[in-house]
Order: sequence, then C-alpha cells, then structure tokens
Amino acid sequence: MKEKDTEHTRIKGVFSSEKVAKVGAGTTVRKTTQTMYWFVEEDENGVIWVQPLNPNYVPSGPKQEVPREEFLENYRPEPEFYTHKVYPSIRKLNQTIARAERHRANGETYSAEYEFTNALKIDEENIRANFGLGLTYLERGDTARANDVFERLVKLDAAFEAEHKHLFNDFGINLRKNEMYDQAIRYYQRALELSPTDEHLHYN
Repeated sequence: MKEKDTEHTRIKGVFSSEKVAKVGAGTTVRKTTQTMYWFVEEDENGVIWVQPLNPNYVPSGPKQEVPREEFLENYRPEPEFYTHKVYPSIRKLNQTIARAERHRANGETYSAEYEFTNALKIDEENIRANFGLGLTYLERGDTARANDVFERLVKLDAAFEAEHKHLFNDFGINLRKNEMYDQAIRYYQRALELSPTDEHLHYN
C-alpha cells in the first residue's frame, strides 16, 4: 500500500494584490493602480485567509477568506517586503506586549498601561493589547477607562476567538468584580453570539 502523501506546505507570508481604479470623468479619465499588501495564512483545512497590513506594516483588522484559484491568480508573494518591513514590525509589537504583560503580572499597572498604549499605537485592533489594557484599568479600579476599552473590544469579532479565550474570560470576570454588570451581560451575550455552544460562557 502506498504511503499517504505528506501534507503540502501551507501558504504563509506577505503577498500583494493590485486594484485598478478610474479617476476623473469624461476626457480626463485615467486609470490608477493601487498596490495592497496582505498577511496571508492557509489553515489546516486548506482555507486561505488574507488580512490587510496597516500603515505600521503589521496585520490588522478582519481576516477574509479568498478562494484558492482567485488567490493564485491575483496575489503575488513579497518575501523581501516581509523580511525588511513586516517581520521587524511584528517583532517590535510582540516585544512591547510581552513587556506590558510582565509589568501587569508584577502589579506595575502604570508601566503596563504605558507599554500596552505603545502597542496600540502600532496596531489599535491588537486583541492582546486591548485586553491587557482593559484588565490593567479594571485591576486599578479605573472603570471609566476600562469602559472605553470594553466598547472597543465588544465590536471586535476576533476578541472572542478561541486563541483569546483565557483573556476574554478574565476580562468578563473582572467586569463583574468591578460591578460593571450591564457591560458584563453585553459582553457575554456578544461572546455567545460567536460561540453559542461554549459551556463556560453560559456558566459565567
């Protein structure tokens, strides 16, 4: 019996695509080409997800599924762009968040706030940084600022993905501890919309 073929190498990295737009009207119409850069990752089911890069060269915002044929036809690999621009920016962002999380773990809430804020300047939709900042405010009893973070988080679908489960559970528990009951209810309702079968969410 022939052995099963080894799994193909999944697509991952930075790719570019071009968008052609018409500018002007009548006799002055001209075409302009805009290049967009994307962070691309193929999951274990062979689905290709693309996520735009923000002006600081980090993947940010919602991911979109792109059919394989469309992807192969319209996206071009940009390994040098990844090496020189994207990788250093992602590394800097992750180091900043790691510093912030160390400060928070040590009870150094003002230093944690400073580093989480720096991380959000690089990527305002970063889930770890948003949760970290919100938890820092909640631990300090600063409910007004925590509520600002809550309003941002509750609109981000990615905040409720499985990889962030321990963070969003901590956040929900801390909302309750700070007697922010209305926010806690809204928060768990949002989580249940996205994960309706999660027993822990029903319990909380």
